[in-house]
Amino acid sequence: MIGRLHSVVLDCPDAEKLAEFYVELTGLEWADSDGYWVTLKGSDGHPRLCLQSVADYQPPQWPDPTFPQQAHLDVEVDDIQEAEQAVLRLGATLLRGGGSRNHGFRVYADPVGHPFCLVWGQD
Repeated sequence: MIGRLHSVVLDCPDAEKLAEFYVELTGLEWADSDGYWVTLKGSDGHPRLCLQSVADYQPPQWPDPTFPQQAHLDVEVDDIQEAEQAVLRLGATLLRGGGSRNHGFRVYADPVGHPFCLVWGQD
């Protein structure tokens, strides 16, 4: 092993605003913020999700390879119907052409366009 995962970092236009979305989606807690960079973490310190404000941010446009997804998260849920309604209320958007009821995942975009999946029934 060369190293271990320290954090996942997402570029965005407003780190603090997007952090609010991910706190509600994942249950992660605010660790620190300087207005430009926000670190979220679980109660045991892991996992870490960092959000970085970037000037002239250009969102990914899944599945267009011209605007690649850059990174994505899989979020495991117990009830896809309940979870989908919750993420849509938070400002997520369902992305067509990714996942289905039969495959155990659906693809969404967060409020600034980062793709993420809700997964269920996974081993």
